[in-house]
Amino acid sequence: MINREFYDKLAELASKEAILENEPMSKHTTFRIGGNADVFVSPKVSQVADIISLAKRYEVPVTVVGNGSNLLVGDKGIRGLVLAFGKEAEDIQLDGRCMTVSAGTILAKAAAEAAKNSLTGLEFAAGIPGSLGGAIVMNAGAYGGEMKDVVVSAKVLTPECEIIELSREELELSYRHSCIPEKEYIVLEATLELEPGEETEIREKMADFKARRVDKQPLEYPSAGSTFKRPEGYFAGKLIQDADLRGYRVGGAQVSEKHCGFVINAGDATAKDVIQLIEDVKKIVWDRFQVELEPEVKMIGEF
Repeated sequence: MINREFYDKLAELASKEAILENEPMSKHTTFRIGGNADVFVSPKVSQVADIISLAKRYEVPVTVVGNGSNLLVGDKGIRGLVLAFGKEAEDIQLDGRCMTVSAGTILAKAAAEAAKNSLTGLEFAAGIPGSLGGAIVMNAGAYGGEMKDVVVSAKVLTPECEIIELSREELELSYRHSCIPEKEYIVLEATLELEPGEETEIREKMADFKARRVDKQPLEYPSAGSTFKRPEGYFAGKLIQDADLRGYRVGGAQVSEKHCGFVINAGDATAKDVIQLIEDVKKIVWDRFQVELEPEVKMIGEF
């Protein structure tokens, strides 16, 4: 249970409208799955350091989330405080070819702003449903582009509640990886460097990516995006398809019939259903092809 004194002090730092108790995490993930968070807060970026300091003082565990697009939250929910970078933490500042984007900004919004200002390089992100903070954490990418291609630096909050700036090299960005989780940093904002381009061409490219996404991905169902990382030398979706697992189902969780690389919530799926389906798929693919699949979806909370 959350200490009431902690809650009252939290309410002094963030507006009461930004603080929710016993909040269903199913409302805050694209999977539409997850039990309740003890306390859920959506702060401004400027409030984050003080909130983290307060939580440390009261020994309240903190879980940081963005738009919830790559998360599976356990059915028993999340104990302590969930700090969510949402609309309160959304901002875009332009300076020539450089764009400084706050952690809560949806990538699609940043890509649209780049297009509006005839800046190219962020088209790949136009259909990614995640926010900037999460995109840096996992070096999000699509259609041959990745965040590491455009990131110059990022401001992060350290476990000691210091704000430091990390260069692209210091972020250690690689396939679905950064140094952020290991060092327990929290991304506050990032500066991206783009190239001048023609707005019409940029928007055509974005429209092409969107059409391909709609054609190939099961966007009509709740999911957490691609469920598995790409094994070296293979494609996860092709392996799952070749293992005759198209449409494979556990409870309300299902391997998408449209794209086997996606696990979807086909109707009232629980986190337990998804976990069991992932384990089944991993085992069957290993037995058939001796290729180990590694989940890309981040699993948090109590299962």
